[in-house]
Amino acid sequence: MRILHTSDWHVGKRLERHDRIDEYGAAVDEVVAIADAEGVDLVLHSGDLFDRPLPPVEALRLGLEGLVRLADGGRRPVIIVAGNHDAPEFFETLAPFLAPFGIHLVGRIKPPDEGAVVTVDTAAGTAHVACLPFLRAAQVVDFMARADQWYGTYADRIRRITETYATALGQAAKPGDVTALVAHFMVGGVKVATGAPRGERDLHIGEAYAATTGAVPTTLDYVAMGHIHAPQPVPGSQVPAEYAGSLLQLDFGEAGEEKRVVIVDVTPGVPAALRSLPLAAGRRLRRVEGSWEEVAGRTDLEEAYLDLIIDTDGPDPGLMDRARERFDRVVKVRARYERAVDERPATAGRPLADLYADYHREAHGADPLPGLLALFTEIESELADATS
Repeated sequence: MRILHTSDWHVGKRLERHDRIDEYGAAVDEVVAIADAEGVDLVLHSGDLFDRPLPPVEALRLGLEGLVRLADGGRRPVIIVAGNHDAPEFFETLAPFLAPFGIHLVGRIKPPDEGAVVTVDTAAGTAHVACLPFLRAAQVVDFMARADQWYGTYADRIRRITETYATALGQAAKPGDVTALVAHFMVGGVKVATGAPRGERDLHIGEAYAATTGAVPTTLDYVAMGHIHAPQPVPGSQVPAEYAGSLLQLDFGEAGEEKRVVIVDVTPGVPAALRSLPLAAGRRLRRVEGSWEEVAGRTDLEEAYLDLIIDTDGPDPGLMDRARERFDRVVKVRARYERAVDERPATAGRPLADLYADYHREAHGADPLPGLLALFTEIESELADATS
């Protein structure tokens, strides 16, 4: 059986002022083309289909059409779990409408016999797939609570759920059937560059949300993981298990990462064979440093989204305007210069709008636009009214 593993599409995510819907469309087209060219039997999507719980209409259309095209009229089943950016109940509401297309959405964590284990017939045989959507730290899973097992750390809870699912898969599978887990959580030890903001939600990739390798069952043919955007094997896993990674470079912490899908060939009785197929769609993100003359003179930056760090002799209020005039896709611009120890003005007693203006000048090398300051003042006033 040939499986395509994809993850973390985040359809609808913007890069500050830049709308990337056309890039998402091109990337989804590429994934569908790979599925067709490779003769894939089953698609596993390990979560974060959308970037927001209730996505904009255009993002919703693109994401759902992408799943329908991957399913190929029901000839190629698609199984997808909700990630931390997806809304579980939204997935559950959509599920019955997409099921006739061969698309199986699992939004909530469920008992194995109530939807957590999805069994599908493919052109290459039968697959049994356990589905584990994202588990929030304060969430209680009813079937585990009834079994008096809902205690311990986050890692303990994840492990107990996956153990329950692995047992159910072992009971369901007949000789020659394929077994897999598709899940959305972080295993401790993953490699994530943190030199710049990333597309992952910081709140959900800290130590409190880290599971151990013990949460990866050792009896399955493949484990399809989502949540971590840097493509990589699941650290310490004793079975073939991968983070497929995100569909596009979503923020500058992902600059330079080659995005991909994973092709998994499963033959009963032998370890699955894995291949990474790179995705070329989407503009690249680049962090560039140097003097203005050096950066402005470059001809290799025209098509990329840019995070510019410009060496200056001091504050340069016109820097952002010059950068946007020179490059169409500037996202961030910062002036870098030596600051005297006492250069930063005192903050005590100063209005918040003034402090924000200081921050904007320091971070972006320019005064904030009047409309932005007015909006800041309006929000400050609303907050004051709400707490008075």
